[in-house]
Amino acid sequence: MKQNLQRHKKRFIISGGGTGGHIFPAIAIADALREKLGDCDILFVGAKGRMEMEKVPQAGYEIKGLWISGLQRSLTMKNLLFPVKVLSSLFKARQIVRYFKPDAAIGTGGYASGPTLQMASSMGIPTIIQEQNSFPGITNKLLAKKAKKICVAYEGMEKYFRKEKVVFTGNPVRKNILETQTKKHEGLKHFKLQDNLPVVLVVGGSQGALSINKSITKFLPFFRKEKVQLIWQTGPNYEETARRALEEIAPDEASYIRIMPFIKEMELAYGVADIVVSRAGAIAISELCITGKPSILVPLPSAAEDHQTKNAHFLEEKKAGIMIKDNKLDDELESTLSELINNKERQKELAVNIKAFAVNNAADRIAEVIINTTGS
Repeated sequence: MKQNLQRHKKRFIISGGGTGGHIFPAIAIADALREKLGDCDILFVGAKGRMEMEKVPQAGYEIKGLWISGLQRSLTMKNLLFPVKVLSSLFKARQIVRYFKPDAAIGTGGYASGPTLQMASSMGIPTIIQEQNSFPGITNKLLAKKAKKICVAYEGMEKYFRKEKVVFTGNPVRKNILETQTKKHEGLKHFKLQDNLPVVLVVGGSQGALSINKSITKFLPFFRKEKVQLIWQTGPNYEETARRALEEIAPDEASYIRIMPFIKEMELAYGVADIVVSRAGAIAISELCITGKPSILVPLPSAAEDHQTKNAHFLEEKKAGIMIKDNKLDDELESTLSELINNKERQKELAVNIKAFAVNNAADRIAEVIINTTGS
């Protein structure tokens, strides 16, 4: 079968970005396509100025940028430019598709996915949507009308999309995340942590989370009091504030706390973590399921369709996670963390239950859907 597929060198456009939750699944799908086909051409399309323009080339893929962004909640100059950006992006996306001539276009979400998949479908290119959440956003609902297949991570998505288009695949995660179970020793060495003390990993997403960061800043003395080690991904905009706070509030706790704007070696961070404090985005949830980590989930209240709250609530109902609402962090985070750190049975229960929802081969499944859609 592989020989047949290689008779025609396949070409794919993948569009996804804005956050790590869209970028890393897109890269995982690209890697799976290369693994299955041996030789294929893959071009990414992202939004200019967003993190995909840096992360995708680092992963070894070419990327083109569109001048596109989302609508702001308040009336700003950016909103006045939005229609211009949409038209510009549609025009540029059409040029990219016409020049590259892909066999299929795949969207994993983010600002650039809409214009790219819209133009591809209008030019007769098969499109595949990777819907990460249990409640699809407006863009994917519109794109789904012309999509060939929709790869989903939750059961029951037929209520939003045509049944014959829906394929359950799970959400793809970075390949190295699948290897966390064997990374504890390496992780302890990498982060210079002690083996005999618990480790809490705090990740508010690739850009950090201001509310989580502020709460952790407030509770810095807690980590010394409880003899708990902290790996803290602050995001690039809060790193300096976090370091200054550590110096001012608790300078003697430096041996317990590791502060970094972005954790590249997430497999090592998950490998050493006993407990994770995280946003409840779809890909974060998928990573937590695969790594089987006891988790405190803090949904982003401004997420589209409030999907993060739905994600966290689903896991909490299954006793697979603990949800704290964003506006309750200052009241509940310290006590919840303290209780969980000192309750090994609860940690075990959460770990076993969240692991039950893991899908380890999602990227491979999605690659198969894409290949089957394009034919031999």
